[in-house]
Amino acid sequence: MPKQKQISSHKPVLLHEVLDCLAAQPGESYLDLTAGYGGHARAVMNATGAPDKAVLVDRDSNAVDSLKEEFASRGVQIIHDEFLSTLERLASEGRSFDLILADLGVSSPHLEQGERGFSFRQSGPLDMRMDERQVLSAQQIVNEYSEDELAQILKDYGEEPRARMIARAIVGRRPIETTSQLAEVFENAAGWRARHAKTHPATRGFQAIRIAVNDEINQLRKALPLMLASLAPGGRLAIISFHSLEDRLVKQFLAEHSGNRYDAELKLLTKKPITASHQELVSNPRARSAKLRAAAK
Repeated sequence: MPKQKQISSHKPVLLHEVLDCLAAQPGESYLDLTAGYGGHARAVMNATGAPDKAVLVDRDSNAVDSLKEEFASRGVQIIHDEFLSTLERLASEGRSFDLILADLGVSSPHLEQGERGFSFRQSGPLDMRMDERQVLSAQQIVNEYSEDELAQILKDYGEEPRARMIARAIVGRRPIETTSQLAEVFENAAGWRARHAKTHPATRGFQAIRIAVNDEINQLRKALPLMLASLAPGGRLAIISFHSLEDRLVKQFLAEHSGNRYDAELKLLTKKPITASHQELVSNPRARSAKLRAAAK
């Protein structure tokens, strides 16, 4: 897919709400842990006017190439890695930032490119790797993991009520080579009610496998304390989640480090998660499950 089409097809979710929470000031430093195609970063750096104090991170090579093409000449530091390793490295260097953003969602280009294997709506190889340098892919999980392991993934990361039945169906259908074949397994294993629901019966299962492939929940759990440590005094942290498990982790972490007590390190900027407006949902349906939480140090 041409790069320009990738950029134009991806709309940053909750952009105005993120800008309100971060309240960027001229000269402030900025760390974008999941920069993607730069939608949020572009707007934040317009407010700070300090691209030389910005660090943009992404684990996807296409996104990194796009970021370099647009921002590298402006002095922005661009890192091709996942955010946990990046945070560990920045912490070891003693670096801190006034503004930190993490948008935990999958970008539109991932879903639109069938060859990346993220979407059940397009046939493609079972991949789902956000970083294509990574060895583990959906193909290995679907075709090599045991029924017990598959059931646990579907239950834990997809909150799938038919986890055991679907895991058994996957094992029985092997080898499964494409996303359309896997989607068919989910459809066949779903009950009548699930097959006729508004949400496709493969939605939760594909999400669960993607989370397992990219180790998303464990990465977030380990990264949250490092986000706090990397936040400068007076700095603001904003996190957008798209999954109940992610949002729960973020909510609990922020609650543990805020409140009316002497050792509180954070002040909540969002008592409840901010969700997309009706106007945004009309133009960007991807935002329907987005939840934004923010805090200040």
